[in-house]
Amino acid sequence: MKEILAKRLRECRKAKGLTQMQAATLCDITEKAYQNYELMTREPRIEILVRIADLFDVSLDYLTGRTDKK
Repeated sequence: MKEILAKRLRECRKAKGLTQMQAATLCDITEKAYQNYELMTREPRIEILVRIADLFDVSLDYLTGRTDKK
């Protein structure tokens, strides 16, 4: 799951035209925390994952690889 999550976070962020810093700010987390999610060194807590999904307008299932439908 971590690899898919990291890949989809990166893809969604770039599709929105955001930097890691901008995405982190909009999700009310640190840039380092967001970087760790994209680098697969940490997994976000569910509350943070929900904020990220809302920001990118995708489902949690999409972010975690349970579906390919955004």
